[in-house]
Amino acid sequence: MDVLSLKTFETVARQGGITGAAQVLHTVQSNITQRIRALESELGLALFKRHSRGMELTRAGQRLLPYADRIVALMVEAQAAAKGEEASPAALAIGSMETTAAVRLPPLLASYRRLYPQVAISLETGPTAALIDAVLQRRVDGAFIAGPLDNHALVGQVAFEEELVLVSSANWTRPSELGRRLENGAAAIMFKTGCSYRQRFEQLLSERGWPRFTRLEMGTLEGILGCVAAEVGISLLPRAVVDNASNKTALRCHPAKGKRLSVQTLFIRRRDEHPGQALQRFMRLL
Repeated sequence: MDVLSLKTFETVARQGGITGAAQVLHTVQSNITQRIRALESELGLALFKRHSRGMELTRAGQRLLPYADRIVALMVEAQAAAKGEEASPAALAIGSMETTAAVRLPPLLASYRRLYPQVAISLETGPTAALIDAVLQRRVDGAFIAGPLDNHALVGQVAFEEELVLVSSANWTRPSELGRRLENGAAAIMFKTGCSYRQRFEQLLSERGWPRFTRLEMGTLEGILGCVAAEVGISLLPRAVVDNASNKTALRCHPAKGKRLSVQTLFIRRRDEHPGQALQRFMRLL
């Protein structure tokens, strides 16, 4: 097996077919087909199932793909290290929860940009489950998620400590009335499935004896805060998010459990990869 064959295999697997892989690799489809067949012949195994909709990995292909990912990633890293940052400007892809991106990241990214202006930074936001997948699939170099972390393929460091609070309209003054509001039609406003805060929110409502509630899923932090301020319902968010909200005077924080409910925000990366220089510098800033 050579690196080019593994790169071709990886690209076909990610694109789901020969046509997409040929476009990504800037070559003709016959070259892609020839390399895949040669690799399958060398291994004595079928790596793909061919069908009218494209190509699907066999069990053997699924087992090979993580190794191909690692080898290709190491080759890219080795080339960048050999060229040096002067010859090849570095790039840094970061993933983050919406709440962390809104409050914690701006000063951190500003500091990083001042120190290393040559690094191209990209940011992907999403719920914790999606961010973990993004790191595992190497779409991002590292990501901020809500702890704890339970995946041996990843390693994490504590980045921030957040206090979680129930958030309502400023007109809802007493914590005791929140349950009554939920029973009378107010919504539990939360991010979509895969969000760690959503899981904690649902558990908290059940523990407080408020099992009956209507879920309202939203994709943005601004949407959640706006609906809470408009008395559509309540949410569970980091106190720092409310303190920094543009409409914070229309919001009220209530203790989540009668005492401080804290959660750690972790910065995670793949355990099996040595971080490049751009990522090392970012982690030092944390």
